[in-house]
Order: sequence, then structure tokens, then C-alpha cells
Amino acid sequence: MINPNAYPTPRRAWLTVFILLLAYVLSFMDRQIVYLLVAPIRRDMVLTDTKISLLMGLSFAIFYAIAGIPLGRVVDTKSRRGLIFCGVLFWSLMTAGCGLAKVYWQLLLMRVGTGAGEATLSPAAYSILADSFPPQKRATAISVYGIGVYIGIGMAYLLGGAIITWANARGDVILPLFGHIKPWQVIFLVLGALGILFALPLLAIKEPTRKGAGAGVVVPLKDVGRYIVGIRKAVLSHNLGFGCLVFAASGVGAWTPTFLLRDHGMTLGKVGLYVGSISIVAGSLGVMSGGRLADYLARRGFRDSNMRVGLLGGVLTALGGVGYLIDNLTLLWIFMFVYTFAAAMPNGVAAAAIQEIMPNSMRGQTSAIYLLAVTLIGLGLGPTAVALVTDYVFRDDMAVRNSIVWVGSIASGLGALLIWSGLKPYAQARQTLEDWGAQHGNSDGLIPAPHEGTTLQRASL
Repeated sequence: MINPNAYPTPRRAWLTVFILLLAYVLSFMDRQIVYLLVAPIRRDMVLTDTKISLLMGLSFAIFYAIAGIPLGRVVDTKSRRGLIFCGVLFWSLMTAGCGLAKVYWQLLLMRVGTGAGEATLSPAAYSILADSFPPQKRATAISVYGIGVYIGIGMAYLLGGAIITWANARGDVILPLFGHIKPWQVIFLVLGALGILFALPLLAIKEPTRKGAGAGVVVPLKDVGRYIVGIRKAVLSHNLGFGCLVFAASGVGAWTPTFLLRDHGMTLGKVGLYVGSISIVAGSLGVMSGGRLADYLARRGFRDSNMRVGLLGGVLTALGGVGYLIDNLTLLWIFMFVYTFAAAMPNGVAAAAIQEIMPNSMRGQTSAIYLLAVTLIGLGLGPTAVALVTDYVFRDDMAVRNSIVWVGSIASGLGALLIWSGLKPYAQARQTLEDWGAQHGNSDGLIPAPHEGTTLQRASL
């Protein structure tokens, strides 16, 4: 007889991680490619930095966040694999649509559709991974999934830089029915086609059984809300704290290519090569190191290990933001590598932290709320904040690096403070989950940590 609470074999579990990682890479390639294409889009559509920033973040983020809440409910009750499959097809079609847009509002609408489609992925992926790995291995597994952010960003820059260099050499492309297509539009068409082709391999995912108290049970929304309200201090400090870190990272990341073009006179191809390589290597190492550090601290008895790694990343990026004022290119590349590593550390542990304070039957919905917060605060407002400071405070396109420093450092510092204020509430939330699990049947590996008094004391240091 098969034990419904047994985890998949390591081989099956890591295959699932790999497939979901590829989907995440693809989503971030589609999402981030606009960052590299600011100059040609701005030129061809005659836009300000503020209008461009809406394409980067807010148009995408609002519908990503709004769609995420009902989709989180689907994650907790329906097929997670099927939801991801439909989402990949939809956002890929919307990405291809960006390549056919002729005016600003059409491009804006396609970005809205891309955001709504991508909202299917992470809540479902977090839920699948949480049911595929025991608690003491989740931070590492989810962090491996999380490196998709930086591989996706890096591939967007590398592939985008190569394609636009090739397309610029050939000039406009003429397509039947659609007419002239600009070189930057070709990139959207290529990425959309890649996504449509990738949808079928997603069917290789075998959903793990849902584990934990109430797994597979449809919990009334009022009960989900009541549980979240009961641990609201932990949820608020987590969501707002990590949201501020994403605010800083997205604001800095969105305008780094433009800063290099304006201040250092680099070509799009060279920017794509250097920034893409740094993102893939430093970002991936940072996310993985964050997950491994969190699992190490958890083994040492720290029940808030994921939060502590987020705190560390916030402090390092708040202090390191001034590095963008470096003029020497060699030193700037070294700084950007270290800064990207530090900024990436919280990426995987933020999602893992949510899984550790919520029952299985509420994880998808709570992950969607977390993604709503970090998407609206971070992706939605980060790029626009930098653009507004450039356009209305400094009033100088060449001051974009000053805007990056101010927005990035202040947001990271605030995020670190919020996460620090949530360490004790987070430890209490973990105890609340254990008590809830004891009442409803504990089958999720929620084993009280040894020497309970010692671990609680460590968590509140």
C-alpha cells in the first residue's frame, strides 16, 4: 500500500524542480527583456522614462497580482500542473503579441496579459515543491527553483543582446499580414515561440500527493483569513520586508542597462553580454548560497533561518548601493557581481519561509498574497520609482545612476528593518502551525524542534 504522506523519490523530486526551473527561466526572460530594450522602444514610440517604466513594472505587476489571488485558490484545490501548462501557453502568446504591437497602448495591453499568465506559475510551483521535499530540505529546493530569476534575466540579456545585434544589422523584418517589424520586436516573437514549444514538457511533471493537516480539503475563505489574521505580524513583516527588497532589486535591475548605455556609452550587445553573465553566475550563486545557509541555520536550531538570510541580504545591499557611483568599469563589474550575489540571497528563502508558517490547504492562497505584495511593491513600483526620481527630482537623464543609488539603498534598508522586526513573530507563527497541526493531524513533517526552549530563545535573539 502506498503511503500518501510519503515524499517522491529524490530523482522524481529533483526532475520536478528542474522542469519548474525551466518554466521560471522562461517567465523571467519574457518579463525582463523590456529592461534591455528601453532605448529602441523609447525611440520608436517616442516615450519618456516614466512611460517606459510602466511597461517594465506596473502594467505587468497589477494584473499579475490581481490574477494571483483567485489562482492561489485554484492551486489549493485543483491540478497545479494543468494550471501551469495553461499559464505558460497564455503568457507566451501575450509575449509574441508584444512583438506585433504598433503603438504604445497595444504594447501595454500585451504586457498586462503576460503578467496575468505568469501569475499561474509560482504559487503552483511553491505548493508542488513543498509537497515534494521534507521541511529540512525545502529552502534548498525552492532556492534552486529561485535561481530561475537570475538565469532568466541573464538569458534575456544574452539572447536579447545577440538577437538585436543580428536584427539591427539586417534592418526591419517584413512579415505577411503584419508588415514591418522592428528589430526589438523580433525578440518578443522569438521568446513567445520558445514558450509555446516548452509547454508540452510541463506534462512530464507528476504531481506529488498533498501533505499536512487538511491537505486537499477546501478551506473556507473566512477560515484562511482568520488563520492569517492570527499570525498577521509575521505575515506583514515578511511580505512587506521582502517586498521592499524586491522593490530595490527590480528598480536597480530595470535601469542598470540604461545606466551603462548612458554613462559608459556601451552597446546593447555588450550590455547584454556582461549584465547577462553576471546575472546568471552571481545571481544563481547568491540564491543557492542563501538556501544552503538557511538550511544550515535550521539544522542548528534557528526556527527563523529563512528570515535571517533575508535580513542579511537586505543589509548587504543597503550598504552596497553606493557602488553604482564607481566610474572605473573594471571595478564596477566586480562590484556588480558582489551586489547581485547579495541581492539574490533572499530570493528562494522568502518563498520557503511562507511554506513553514501555513497549513498545506492554505499555502497556495498565502503564496499568492505574498506574490501580490512583492509584485505590487517590488516589480510594480521599483522601476517607476527610479524613473520618477530621474524625471522629476534630478530632471536629468544622465542622473539615472544617482536615482538607482537612492532608491536601491533606502528600499533595501527599510526591507531589512521590517524583516528584523518580524523575527520573533515569525518564530511564534511556526509554533502556531505546530499547534494547529497537532489539532488537525500532523502529517507534514512538522516535528517540534529538539530542545524547544533553546530554539525559541535563538529565534528571538
